[in-house]
Amino acid sequence: MSEGEEIKTTTVGTVEEVLPNSLFRVRLSSDEEGGDGELVLAYLAGKMRLHRIRVLVGDQVDMVLDPYGGRARIVRRLT
Repeated sequence: MSEGEEIKTTTVGTVEEVLPNSLFRVRLSSDEEGGDGELVLAYLAGKMRLHRIRVLVGDQVDMVLDPYGGRARIVRRLT
């Protein structure tokens, strides 16, 4: 791994609440590694905003977790 390259941790979660400015409160799946059902604040990735992908309460989403914790970037809507 080269210098400055980050390890991207992806996980699956369920949208619990829709907040203003394309923010979402997402509960991590308990069956994923490191996913003990905790809530994280997530925002839409640029391509999802560009193509106006709608994310609603109850949707399963694929996320990239921030290495510092507490936030995530939604990169794909699964259901």
